[in-house]
This record gives sequence, structure tokens and C-alpha cells, in this order.
Amino acid sequence: MTRDAASEALSPVRILRVITRLNVGGPSIQAIELSTRLNTRGYRTRLVFGQLGEGEGDMRYLFQPATDALEIDTLRRPIAPLADAQAFARLLAIMREFRPQIVHTHMAKAGTVGRLAAAAYNRTAGRAARARVVLEGYFSPAKTRVFLGVERALAHLTDCLVAISPEIRTELLDEQRIGRPDQYRVIPLGFELGGFSSIDDRARLAARETLGIPAGSHVVSTVGRLTGIKDHRLFIETARLIANDDPDALFLIVGDGELRQALEQAARDGGIARRTRFLGWRRDLDTVYGATDVFLLTSRNEGTPVALIEALAAGVPGVSTDVGGVRDVIEEGVSGLLAPYGDARALASHVSSLLRDPARRRGMGECRRVAIVNRYQIDRLVSDVAALYRELRA
Repeated sequence: MTRDAASEALSPVRILRVITRLNVGGPSIQAIELSTRLNTRGYRTRLVFGQLGEGEGDMRYLFQPATDALEIDTLRRPIAPLADAQAFARLLAIMREFRPQIVHTHMAKAGTVGRLAAAAYNRTAGRAARARVVLEGYFSPAKTRVFLGVERALAHLTDCLVAISPEIRTELLDEQRIGRPDQYRVIPLGFELGGFSSIDDRARLAARETLGIPAGSHVVSTVGRLTGIKDHRLFIETARLIANDDPDALFLIVGDGELRQALEQAARDGGIARRTRFLGWRRDLDTVYGATDVFLLTSRNEGTPVALIEALAAGVPGVSTDVGGVRDVIEEGVSGLLAPYGDARALASHVSSLLRDPARRRGMGECRRVAIVNRYQIDRLVSDVAALYRELRA
């Protein structure tokens, strides 16, 4: 082995991680945490991210001093040929300077631009790993067909496709026909859940005081971007039905987005404006979950619902639409209750039944709390991804 080869073998493995944007949500948390934590396991990660959309929360506050991160302002979620071409050129320049051994992309746009840049770079070096993408419900049917065609083509340029659950792997392979079975690895998401798992009765009382919630209130909350895929209109319709049944019900909507004004108007039209609080983006989610009796998720689709995981880790039972990867998180009748998407009456009935029965609500909240924390802990995610990288480097 030459001196240069020996030096290369002893140096950290270089990972270029590319994500469309660092908006509030699971992909951003994963990208930032992996970029930071893998540095202690023989990897050097550079995180490249694009521009936030209007009204989106920013998760760069999670950066640590050791986080090597770089923003490309032309990398954006909407299709924009000129900006996309500029982002491609910038990524290719970064690859030539950083010389990554693995390129790992997160989100659809980063997956497209990042893999095309990696293919150009791979003519001389490198490997490409690809994070999962869930398309159903996020785009119009016409755009979905286009994205599916792109994903199928780009799978040929990809060494590994990562699915966050067996169900998502099946959906991507059998329904969307993306990639080959041997390309897939299943790696569930992982988070820092310690702050939620330590919430107890004392913390719950303090949380209600912090938020100014009157004694005796029954608190139903949701957390997420105020955008179409999360369907907060269904949340508000469900809240209206709950309010008709429970005069003590109070509703917390945490998050922001392009639909906020329309949703505030919907709450006024439904007669529940005084009992609905739009809290915007908050970093103290332990306070929100601590004050909550039932967590309600009304999404049209979910990959792995991060807010639902956090709520269950906090000992709060969940009620959700039965979509996407929700069943990977909620054990029906044990840690929460499910209803068909769009069925506000069924959702309201589930929530009201838990609000009327404190013992059942508490038992359901505590039942799978430890299991949720163990399954979705951040250290397990880091170990799984490190093992994948070792496999790719073998």
C-alpha cells in the first residue's frame, strides 16, 4: 500500500448528504442528527441543503458547532429548470472539491438533482445511497406520474434505496415499481426522545400553566405544517364535532404555513375560534405534549409521522387517520385509535371516548411508551445507517 493509499484508508469516510430544505419535519431532523452524530464513528459528513419555502419553519437551530453545512439557494422544492440546473452544477462542484465516497439524498428534489450530480461525479469516483420518497397525496396525479417516472429512471443510478418501514418498501416496489428488491434496506427513523419520555404528572401541570390552559380543560392537539397534505381542515371539522359533545374541549394547532389564514377562518366559521389556539412554530414541544390529553392527526398521507411518535413517547394516546405508515406507529386499540381518512365523525367519536375516560386514556398513553422510545431512538438509527455505509464501502 502506498503512503497516499494508507492515508486514505485511515481518514474518515466522506459522506455528502443532500436534502431539499431544512423545514420542520422528520427528514430535516434525520439529516442534521446523522450529519452530526456520525462524525464520532469514523465519518466526515457535509450537509448540503436548499432554500425554505414561504412560511416554513427552519430547523437549522439544531446545528451543532461541528456541523459542516452548506446552503444552495437554487435548490428548491418547486420544479424550476434554470434553478435546478444551477443547483446541479453547484452540487457537482461541491462533489469534486469534497470527494465524497457516498452521496446520500433526502426528499424528492434533492434525490433527483443529487443523484444526477452523483452520476456525473461517479464517472471517476463515489457511490450513491438514496433515502426513501413518498409521493402519494403530495402532488397532483399528473405530477405524481412524472415523479414516478423520474424515480424509476434514477433507481438505475442508485446503489441503495432506503425505506423507513416494510410497508413503505412494499409500496415503493410493488405499487410504484421503483427499483429492485435487492436495492432496498429497511431503516426506521430515529429521534432524540429523552425530553418527551421523561414527561410526568408534575411536568404536565407545569405545561398547562405555561400555556395558560384553564383547569379542567380537555386538550386535543396536533403538530405539523399547515399545508394540504396534513389536512387541518379535517382537524377543524373533527374539533367542531368534539366541541359539540364536550364543553371543556380545547384545541391546539402547532405549526405554520400557507393555509394558516384559511384555517383560522374555518375555525371562525365552525364556531370554535375561541376554543382553538394557533400557536405557530414552537421549539418547546415537550410543553405542548405535556399539556395534551389526546393527540389528533388528520393527514391524507404519512411516511412515518414524527409528531405522532413524539406524542406517544410523551405518554399521550393518539387518534389518527389510517394512512401511510401510521400503523407502523400506532397499535390499534392499544396505543391509539384509527379511522378512515376523511371520516370526521369517526375521528371525533374516538377522541371523545378517550376524553370521557381518563383511566383508559392514561393506560393507553403509558402502554407502549417505552417500546416507542426504544424503537425510534436516535442511537439505533445512527448504528443502522453506519452499518449501511460499511456495507456500501465493502
